[in-house]
Amino acid sequence: MSNIQVLLVAGTHGNEINAPWVFDQWAQNQDLIDRYGLKVIPVIGNPLALQKGQRYVDRDLNRSFYPDLLNSLNSSDLEIARAKNLVDLYGPNSNNASQIAIDFHSTTACMGSSLVIYGRRPADLAIVSLIQNRIGLPVYLHEGDPLQKGFLVEAWPCGFVVEIGPVPQMSLNSRIVRQTLLTLKICLEEISKSIDLRSSFPQKLIVHRHLKSIDFPRDSSGKPIAYIHRDLEARDWHPIENGSPIFEDLKGDVIRLSDNSFKDKVFPVFINEAAYAEKNIAMCFTQREVWNFDNSWKDAFYELINS
Repeated sequence: MSNIQVLLVAGTHGNEINAPWVFDQWAQNQDLIDRYGLKVIPVIGNPLALQKGQRYVDRDLNRSFYPDLLNSLNSSDLEIARAKNLVDLYGPNSNNASQIAIDFHSTTACMGSSLVIYGRRPADLAIVSLIQNRIGLPVYLHEGDPLQKGFLVEAWPCGFVVEIGPVPQMSLNSRIVRQTLLTLKICLEEISKSIDLRSSFPQKLIVHRHLKSIDFPRDSSGKPIAYIHRDLEARDWHPIENGSPIFEDLKGDVIRLSDNSFKDKVFPVFINEAAYAEKNIAMCFTQREVWNFDNSWKDAFYELINS
């Protein structure tokens, strides 16, 4: 068995129940998922929120791993305490350290299955390259948003998020369960192959780099005055350009994309994501980029898993 340990997290948001259900079934039947000789720690990120069927209790756990919050002494927020607990138990400086963290989520947006990374850590780029090369999942590179930070996987040397949708919150869905299970198995298999030096790294990595998020149009009281345009609804990952309709109202008035910083087509994601309503986000815009695979990513990943 390798010395590498993988932390698998489900239920970071308590109203996303499909991955926790898979973990529960796995706990009852250890043969359900092949660990490929890896040390694997499956945990529920936010057990109390899962029990309550809420996204969180006091604050979003997946925004609670920012160093200033982890180092705070006086916070009474349940999620900050849970973030500290997870880092103390399985963080890189703990007695039971995990080197890789994979955080399983579901989304109400029509994004299918995708991978999310935060920033450009070489080991992260290497591992998502392997998975994209294996099953073709899109990679959302979330960076450059000062309002969105403190994500769970950033607290580990290597990590990424698996997003699977669409599925309503608190809804157990056969397709989402099976996609979660398939992606989990492939992640573990690809990590195992890397340890045995059997990985096949691609020549290219396709990323959708985060550009900005936008809110719904609102009136002076803060209420939305328009909804996602019918041509854009459920069209995550499909390109649009300046002039494309993005919102409409009941009178038929249309609001079109108009952003001088967009010089080319952009790709909306998390369109009408229910969980983002509280964050005043109607959708996120990304730019599709094709990067040459950099061998330094592989070197960083190999150094991590062989340390």
